[in-house]
Amino acid sequence: MTYTFARSMELFSRAAKVIPQGIPGHLTPVFTVPGSYPYFCSHAKGSRFVDVDGNEYIDYMCAYGPMILGYANEKVDEAYRVQAARGNCLSLANGLSVELAELIVDTVDCADWVMFAKNGADATSMAVMLARGYTGRDIVVLAEGGYHGTQSWAGTNHVGVTARDRADIVMVPWGDPDALRRVVGRHKGSVAGVMLTPYHHPVFEDQRLPDPGFWPEVRRICDEHGIVLILDDVRAGWRLDMKGSGHFFGIRPDLACYSKAMANGYPISALVGVERLRITASKAYFAGSFWCNAPEMAAAIACIEEMKRIDAPRIVSELGAKLTNGLAERARANGLEVVISGPPAIPFMRFASEKNFLRSQLFCGECAKRGVFFHPHHNWFVSAAHTEADIERTLEVADVCFGIVKDRFGS
Repeated sequence: MTYTFARSMELFSRAAKVIPQGIPGHLTPVFTVPGSYPYFCSHAKGSRFVDVDGNEYIDYMCAYGPMILGYANEKVDEAYRVQAARGNCLSLANGLSVELAELIVDTVDCADWVMFAKNGADATSMAVMLARGYTGRDIVVLAEGGYHGTQSWAGTNHVGVTARDRADIVMVPWGDPDALRRVVGRHKGSVAGVMLTPYHHPVFEDQRLPDPGFWPEVRRICDEHGIVLILDDVRAGWRLDMKGSGHFFGIRPDLACYSKAMANGYPISALVGVERLRITASKAYFAGSFWCNAPEMAAAIACIEEMKRIDAPRIVSELGAKLTNGLAERARANGLEVVISGPPAIPFMRFASEKNFLRSQLFCGECAKRGVFFHPHHNWFVSAAHTEADIERTLEVADVCFGIVKDRFGS
């Protein structure tokens, strides 16, 4: 029996009348084949969510990354509830901000200090400002296909972004230190910062892990030219290494940005930095009415401590390897070939024989109708709440859906 989505479609029709796009941003259903995906959730627990039609899913998007310990994690949610009862948005900073900052400095190897905000875009914007403030320069180098938020400077093409917004942004191919060196030479003395993700995780493309010499050469270029090296660890942070993805890949950035897995779904982010940028950070003005909300800080403390206790990076890596190896085996058994890229904890899968993603859309849609939630164009996420039974059930569903793809498209 496959799922149906009448209630989701009804809500979407209503939403389209009062919300631009109906469901805006990255949660938009435009990546789906209509009728193959749920559009609205009802509730969630552990590795699964239930949609408004009552269908249950093993979820491999994990709210696009924030869910690392499982939906409705008791330790994190209880920490949030206890603090919310004592105070939420207050007129003074809460003492938990000190406790959380100390925990992060003790956890992330490049963190000598911490500044808090609400989401990843806040943290990356703060990093750009500090790089410019520290160096007195304007230009920031980003990687083609990289994602650092929807801010006008950040490289995402959307309505309202002008050439002037991006006048001081220069793009280079990710993973090409020679291209970076040429850009720095061309703009000698004008580059304030280089912001990169720890590995390349674009949409609609294979993920790319760094070559062994990539990060050492990037560090060398930045040091030679007095450039601030910024690691955008918002997506991968704490899924690869509790000390940060920089530690995982052997690089110590000057600034690093965190958010998604920081509080298991509660809205909070952090910018961490090395000692030499402390004075610049103290002079800069970063503020938001909700940036020091205490319950989110309590949730973050509980989340980080629990990730450390259970060794969450090891769990998600091992489960991710079982998932990706199993998917590759099931595809071959059905006469298909898939390409799986990126770390096992954060994998991306496509069909080797195409670039238009029609097979991926069909596969993911058929999986959704059978209770497994994948995304056809974006990387997936594995959580510490997933179980071996989840993986086994997922592979059973995948086997059926690979067969459907083979029947529809051939090899």
